Amino acid sequence: MRKILIVGAGQSGLQLALGLQQHGYEVTLMSNRTADEIRAGRVMSTQCMFHTALQHERDLQLNFWESQAPRIEGLGVSVAAPDSSRAVDWVGKLDGYAQSVDQRLKMAGWLETFAQRGGQVVVHGAAVSDLDYFSRTYDLVLVSAGKGELVSMFERDASRSPYDTPQRALAVAYVHGLGPRPEHPEFDAVRCNLVPGVGEMFIMPTVTLSGRADILFWEGVPGGPLDAFQGVKDPNEHLALTLELMEKYLPWEYARATRVELTDAGGTLEGRYAPTVRKPVGRLPSGGLVLGVADVVVANDPITGQGSNSASKCAAAYLASILERGDKPFDEEWMQSAFDRYWETAQHVTKWTNAMLAPPPEHVLNIIGAAGGLQPVADRFANGFNDPADFENFFYDPAKAEAYLAEVTQG
Repeated sequence: MRKILIVGAGQSGLQLALGLQQHGYEVTLMSNRTADEIRAGRVMSTQCMFHTALQHERDLQLNFWESQAPRIEGLGVSVAAPDSSRAVDWVGKLDGYAQSVDQRLKMAGWLETFAQRGGQVVVHGAAVSDLDYFSRTYDLVLVSAGKGELVSMFERDASRSPYDTPQRALAVAYVHGLGPRPEHPEFDAVRCNLVPGVGEMFIMPTVTLSGRADILFWEGVPGGPLDAFQGVKDPNEHLALTLELMEKYLPWEYARATRVELTDAGGTLEGRYAPTVRKPVGRLPSGGLVLGVADVVVANDPITGQGSNSASKCAAAYLASILERGDKPFDEEWMQSAFDRYWETAQHVTKWTNAMLAPPPEHVLNIIGAAGGLQPVADRFANGFNDPADFENFFYDPAKAEAYLAEVTQG
């Protein structure tokens, strides 16, 4: 039986651990917190998982919260005009519904499931020196903890990382009491609100420890008016600032938020990081090798909502590569090939996300504007969140965009 160590108990680490466990591998999982500590802690992310990523969970029968989480059937885009009215407002329908589960709920549940099924959980923060020791006792060590000292083992890939500083200041609040969008009260949707030159707000339905909730997520251009959350420690002050900025920049969203309250004292989060792609093989002082997973090696800005989706897809790709390897050694060549398999999908996420961080060119503005009057365009843009590879066909190249819009208009 092959022995595998996974460091980090997030979406990718736990999904991969549970998948390997089902195939008879002896898996040890290192987590810096217990399941109870995860549940009692601060929110970790703004996850909205689309059909393909959700299917990976279903394939492993890990979709424990599917009946509880709201079914997100659409994705809407609004663009604020200078007078704070809406210059653009539309919603595209998803081919397969999306869902969001608070990671405190999911990761705690998955961690307990892994232990109940006989997996070994080591509750300890890992340092490079720890991995040096472990690399000699395991057939494969995977690092899926995307922060801290361990990430420094993985060299930045400058050719795939156009940014070296954070491109957005991030601020998250989980709330109860948000009213429905009056334009489509009959179904749930993620709403993307763009404030040109200032930033974006994403609003998504979720399920949290206390039931149905919504996530209010500001992405502010650094140094701009939305970059106002650093140093705000009090959760209620964080929410008050979130609402104040909504009232100023997005009055149509503020109108349904006048009665919201935080889900819990841990329901806020703020931070920033530079989007970075790293080389997948980490070298230990002893010469041992470890493989980076998900956002350890491909960390995109959350502006396109791909973090948990990418983590799920990475875990699925690595699981397939490990199973195919059989009893052969997990050497450097194999590690690179496992990453290359994941990069086949991840490259499209990185290209799209980096494009969305920049001011949109005219042909992209034309697509977003046209979606307001052409439902097929709105639907195609919305479904790109599930399959970002499709943006190659109509989004980046002005000639392809023009041809696509002409085709839809005539059709």
